[in-house]
Amino acid sequence: MLSPKTKRNISRIIPFGVIWLVLGWVNLFSQEAVLAVALEGNLNQSLVIRMTPEVFLFASIAIIVVGLLVGAIEVVCLGNLFSKKSFLRKIAYKFGFYAMFLLLVILISYPIAAALESQISLFDPIVLDKLLDFLFSLEFASTIVSIAFSLFISLFYSEISENIGHGVLMNFFTGKYHRPIEEKRVFLFSDMKSSTTIAEQLGHIEYFELLKQYYSDFSDAIVRYEGEVYQYIGDEIVISWKYEDGIKNNNCIRCFLAMKEDLKKRADWYTKTFGVAPTFKAGLHVGEVTTGEIGALKKEIIFTGDVLNTTARIQGLCNQYNVDNLVSEDLIKALPLGNKFQAMALGSSGLKGKEDKMKLYTIP
Repeated sequence: MLSPKTKRNISRIIPFGVIWLVLGWVNLFSQEAVLAVALEGNLNQSLVIRMTPEVFLFASIAIIVVGLLVGAIEVVCLGNLFSKKSFLRKIAYKFGFYAMFLLLVILISYPIAAALESQISLFDPIVLDKLLDFLFSLEFASTIVSIAFSLFISLFYSEISENIGHGVLMNFFTGKYHRPIEEKRVFLFSDMKSSTTIAEQLGHIEYFELLKQYYSDFSDAIVRYEGEVYQYIGDEIVISWKYEDGIKNNNCIRCFLAMKEDLKKRADWYTKTFGVAPTFKAGLHVGEVTTGEIGALKKEIIFTGDVLNTTARIQGLCNQYNVDNLVSEDLIKALPLGNKFQAMALGSSGLKGKEDKMKLYTIP
């Protein structure tokens, strides 16, 4: 069974294949139309590869494979390599790398396509002649422009996806939340302890650098336990799950504990780098929300509902109970805790704006 991280990587890689295939088909049919006209003239037919069914199938497979390769390299290898560079610099550096890679792909794939079209051996001198003619032709220049465009679009998609979130971008493309819908979700509100004191101690710039690393260290746990980052608000991070994903295998609880453990492992590094090791507290709750696109000048997919306010207020009571996590009774009842986790009851507490008291628990 694939891990959540592998599933997420696959879902991020597949769009690269789709982008390259669609743009590749546009280029193939455009070139075929141009060749059909050109062949009526005096075009040197030695460099022409006509679009036979075999060639079209090979070209489509090759385009998908190249797109997926670019996606795999981008997601697995190069995704964080230029993370500290500006948006345009990242695209420029990656563009140069992929340009060299794709030139090699052309030098390999063109002779294969030429051999298929002519139904001759790959090592026949005619194939080499076609390749040499192609490399010094207008068709080659056209192919380079097409590949460069596909590469730019896929890298642009990658950067946009990274900045607004892959899940959010896919939801915009599919129009899932174009009309508001009601759904049940699990929320985790996490807040850094003593953040004001830390900010005053470090100063604005260094505190911002700490926040960047702090959020980064949570990423693996969030992905591993199928969470979605809804918002970063100062030193607070809001994580959300579809109800089934959050409840399954106690994912929301496991995510909190993994975040806590990952931060603890890095405590010495934080102390050495910033002079302080951050810790956090969290509130968890479940309930109905309305989800939809909103905004005129800037669109976002947002959740609205009492569950968000309630979760924030639950998290705000952690200091009062001297614990690093508080879980609502509604969520405790829904979770398959079994013998793996012990929920300690802390009694009932009134929440601001709520008439009824709520029973709260903590996971030691």
